Amino acid sequence: MKKTFFKKFFENIYLFLMFLFLYCPIAILMIFSFNNIKSTSNWGGFSTKWYAQMFSDDALLEAFANTITIALLASVISCIIGTAAAIGIQGYRSKRLKGVINAVTNLPMVSSELVMGVSMMMMFLTVNIPLGYFTLLLSHITFCIPYIIVSVLPKLVQLDTGIYEAALDLGAKPLYAFRKVVLPEIQPGIISGLLIAFTLSIDDFVISFFTTGNGVNNLSIYIYSSIKRGVNPMYNALSTIMFVLIAVLLFVINRRSSSKDNSSVIIPG
Repeated sequence: MKKTFFKKFFENIYLFLMFLFLYCPIAILMIFSFNNIKSTSNWGGFSTKWYAQMFSDDALLEAFANTITIALLASVISCIIGTAAAIGIQGYRSKRLKGVINAVTNLPMVSSELVMGVSMMMMFLTVNIPLGYFTLLLSHITFCIPYIIVSVLPKLVQLDTGIYEAALDLGAKPLYAFRKVVLPEIQPGIISGLLIAFTLSIDDFVISFFTTGNGVNNLSIYIYSSIKRGVNPMYNALSTIMFVLIAVLLFVINRRSSSKDNSSVIIPG
């Protein structure tokens, strides 16, 4: 009894310290986004002037718009390509061939971002594609695809192919059977991969730095370029807004997924 009590006690302490370590810096950042003075260590009173300054900075808003649009487009396009690739990989019968393809697929995830950024920049320059918004989008799609494949493949492995074949035997067309049978089963993997891709695209700096051109910035490049002039508290305000938006998005998605799971439970009468 005592061992169980102490075990749970130390587990709770460990979880508390872990979450404190993860979220304490974010909480401090959010608090000082309302600081009246520019200091990040002294409190000078409550103010929202940094939020007002953020919304009046045209260059920052343009970088924010580029970041969001590229993240949305890259995550959706890579989700479509990655899901199709995962289905194709799962369709191979040879385990050795699957292993080789999986190794090639996982290679970009373990490779250095510096190597990927430089190599993609050289590829774009070699084929005479001017660096800009299009190359930035292509590079984000490229490094997001492996994460989609890794997220969708386990769901395909768990899928009972007999259900899909039964739907075909009952007269369903392949596309209809895929939409009604396969897609609902692998949907959690697709959503997880989509969120990972969206987050990675927003967070990326190294690959974006090498594959963008003059006049096209995302938030990471814009902040890196302007941080040389000093830390501006309006970046705290921007980070607070982005953190809240992503947290709300995750909350809504989790609520929807949990409500779907509850609605699928059959209560015996």
